[in-house]
Amino acid sequence: METSIGEKFNMLVAFVKGNPQARPDKPIATLRMNDLHSAGNGSEPKLTWFGHSAAMLQLDGKTLLLDPMFGEAPSPFPFIGAKRFSSKLPFEIDQLPVIDAVIISHDHYDHLDYGSIVKLKDKVKRFIVPLGVAPHLIRWGVSPSIIEEHDWWDEFDYKGIRLACTPARHFSGRSLSDRDATLWCSWVIKGETANLFFSGDSGYGPHFKEIGDKYGPFDLTLMECGQYDERWAAIHMMPEETVQAHLDVRGEVLIPIHWGAFTLALHSWSDPIERAVKAAKAHRVTISTPRIGETVVIHGASYPSSVWWE
Repeated sequence: METSIGEKFNMLVAFVKGNPQARPDKPIATLRMNDLHSAGNGSEPKLTWFGHSAAMLQLDGKTLLLDPMFGEAPSPFPFIGAKRFSSKLPFEIDQLPVIDAVIISHDHYDHLDYGSIVKLKDKVKRFIVPLGVAPHLIRWGVSPSIIEEHDWWDEFDYKGIRLACTPARHFSGRSLSDRDATLWCSWVIKGETANLFFSGDSGYGPHFKEIGDKYGPFDLTLMECGQYDERWAAIHMMPEETVQAHLDVRGEVLIPIHWGAFTLALHSWSDPIERAVKAAKAHRVTISTPRIGETVVIHGASYPSSVWWE
């Protein structure tokens, strides 16, 4: 987080120069979701990844959205930001069913998106966020009565689902003047039919083992894997650390997230998943690689594992 003037200059030069493999050669195809309102029916817990860290979880008859960034670019000025790899989402926001809860990990633009919240807010029953994030939502028209904020290690129930706000190694802020004014976190989501861990953004650290010892094992982990660099490894994991963090929390199946939608770092766009798959094989970890919009049945007979990015 603390870099010299020389290091900052070198990073600026690297970002200006760019990486020709930072984006796919053509837009990523997404799987269209045509039956969203009935997708949560039945007793099977399901997870659908929408690229980057956005996902929909259907658990115990409830529908939860995780970091629903559905905008074109993660920027205060989307018309100049890094554009989404896919030309369209797997759905239109107005097609989404009623959302029992939106769960947010922190307030960065690639996780908390103004346009997405404005379009979603009237169909969401509850917003569950870390400390300090509520004022953003209130300014955007969300009623304070449906927002709840939590600190690290808070444990609580929502509609029969047990949640815990857990630590992460990251930072927050949406402008030059509000650095670390709000909290960042990971989330434990435990239902009757499945136990999940959502990492949010985080560098690797001992908190993962702490979480695993306290709340594991997990049937599925959604673990940050993307937008990394050795120069900022304290706040974003390298892919090999992603796999180790999954082992630390005692996860059964790993789905790497925080990749596949935007270029926010200097690595090639497919480097995160390629390295994570290689590390997972080396550690005999079950890794699932769903396409954007593909629904994963938790406890299913098999998990998506195609090499679709090639």
